[in-house]
This record gives sequence, C-alpha cells and structure tokens, in this order.
Amino acid sequence: MKKLGLTEPTPVQEKAIPLLLDGQDVMAEAQTGTGKTLAFLLPLLQMIDTDQPTIQGLIVTPTRELALQITKELEKLRSDHTGVLAVYGGQDVIKQAKKLGRTHIVVATPGRLLDHVRRETISLSSVKHVVLDEADQMLEAGFLPDVKEILSETPAQRQTSAFSATISAQVKSLAGKVMNKPEKVTVQAEKVTLKEIKQLVYETTDRAKQDTLIQIMNEHRPFLAVIFCRTKRRAGKLYGALKAEGFEVDELHGDLSQAKREKVMQSFRDAKIQYLVATDVASRGLDVEGVTHVFNYDIPQDTESYIHRIGRTGRAGGKGLAITFAAPKDKQALHIIEKGIGEKLLRRSVSTFAPGKREQEREQKDRSRRRRRR
Repeated sequence: MKKLGLTEPTPVQEKAIPLLLDGQDVMAEAQTGTGKTLAFLLPLLQMIDTDQPTIQGLIVTPTRELALQITKELEKLRSDHTGVLAVYGGQDVIKQAKKLGRTHIVVATPGRLLDHVRRETISLSSVKHVVLDEADQMLEAGFLPDVKEILSETPAQRQTSAFSATISAQVKSLAGKVMNKPEKVTVQAEKVTLKEIKQLVYETTDRAKQDTLIQIMNEHRPFLAVIFCRTKRRAGKLYGALKAEGFEVDELHGDLSQAKREKVMQSFRDAKIQYLVATDVASRGLDVEGVTHVFNYDIPQDTESYIHRIGRTGRAGGKGLAITFAAPKDKQALHIIEKGIGEKLLRRSVSTFAPGKREQEREQKDRSRRRRRR
C-alpha cells in the first residue's frame, strides 16, 4: 500500500473493509471512482490462505474489461505466493485451464466461468469468499440465471458481497436469496465521484457536432480523452474523421477482437494514442491514469451511464473535465441526468466557435444544390 502511495482509505473502504474482515456479508452501494475495488480486494487478499492450493476467492463481473482491470489491481497488490487468474470470453478455454495451476483467486465473467465449471476445468467447491462486482449491471445484462448457477457451485457457508453503483430491487431480491443478513454500506455519489470533475454542456446540433468536437479538442488539447458514442457504427465513423484530422486516436467497441481491444487499451495507457473513441463497453473497468477529458459525443440515456462515463476522469484526486453535447432532441435525457446528479450543468453554446471549415463547405454545397434544383 505504501509503495502505491495509498495512505488514507476512501469512505467506502473505511466502511466495508472492517465488515468484510469480520466475515460478514456486505451489500455496498458506491459509484465508480470511489475506491470500491480496493474495498473488496484488500480484505480478500488478507483472508486467502496461500498454503492451500485451492480457489478460495471468486470475483464475478459483467465485462471482460472490468475483469482485466480488477486482475491488474490484484497483480499490483498480491504477494508472490498468491495465484490470480482472469477468466473471460475471447480467450482459449484450454489455455485458461492450463494457467489455473496454483490459483487462489479467480476473476471471471459469468458465461466463461460457467463454461469452465461445466467442462470441470474449474472447481468452486473450496471458495470461501464471493464478490459480485457491478451486480446491477450483471442482472440488467441478463446474467441472473448464470449468477445463481455459479453460486450453487460454491459452498453454502461462504462470505458473499455485492458491490454496485445502485442497489436496485432486483439486486435486493438476489441478495435476500444468496446472502446471509448482509450489512448495507452506502456512499453518496455526488460527494465522492463528481466533485473533482468540471461538467459542461455544449448545445449543438447533430450536424454541427463533429466540427464542434474537433474545435474544442484543438482548443483544449487534452492529454488523454475518452469520447463516448451511442453505437459501434457512430464510433467507427467518428474515429475515421478524427484520424483524418491527424489526431492520435483509436476506437474501442464490441466488434473488435479481444486481442485488439487489449492492444488498444495498452496503447491508451502508454499514451501512444491520446484519444479513445468508445461505446459504453469501455465505460466500466476503464481505469487509466491521467485521463483529463471525457466527451459525451452522444448523450447517455440515464444518470448512471453518465456518471460511469465521466468517472473515467477526475480519478484518484486528479481534476477532470466532462463535456456533453446536447442536440435539441436530447432535452429530456439532459433533464434526467441533471435531476439524477442534483445539479444544473453549465451551458455553452456552439456559437462560441466560428463555423468550422467542413461546416462552411457543406453549407456551400447545400446552397449550390438548391440553386441547381431551381
């Protein structure tokens, strides 16, 4: 901990760690960026008996990116005697099975973990501690049957904890069935997650959005920025446009192979690329030091997605800037977000900038077309 410069616990760590070390089940509600990963990793590492060559800790998470992120945190903190393995889709099952060896902690996505359980390449019979990370997302993504089956493969006398940005009725229902009188831990999002992030809204149109983004990027010159798009197609199109403008940019979305996604993330971490155009697949588990800006090129449809996205910046005490583009049709979504975070976001107008060259060219072409039609 000292080597990593971690000396003071965050509120969720201060509340959850003693409970977990005491062996209690915990249901924790805390947004991204509050330090909840270490809140369950630190007690788990302390409770593992490295003399026993069995899987004692299991962390289940909804996405490959998050599984990798948690594994990297474990690698930083674990002792040389603690075996850690990430199990997720997009990798060779046989190769994963061969790596198991002396594994004490498994970090897994539900589908691939069940694949191993059914092939009998992984046994969960010795698991003493289960963590369901981003529990709300797993259940929303339809993983409830998988999660129940996974838990049925573990001993009844286990410690179970659930960490989630929001504790929905579905999470409470699951907790009631699989947990033993869980202690509730709650950390308020707006006090912890958003205070280091300056948030702006640029009122624009879909047509002017691309030029506005490019002009803001040229003005701000972010060190590292994530630009969120609604769909893979829109991400791909924007990536091509930014690349053509000479930006050091790459894309991250579900159509890429796992190897490609990992390569892109490593390039971003190493600052070989400065700008990452991503869909929401990257809004969870994307913990990169030094992200200065987040752009919501397409507005998120709910508060939770908004918080997860902008939580990519302003992490670990750093400052960040989140810019959301809002077209007239986004009025309702913007109202929902503002109500959810409990504050009115500062407005900026697209007229702040002179029209971009491409926008002027398009307007000239439109005028020429109209003249020809006449």
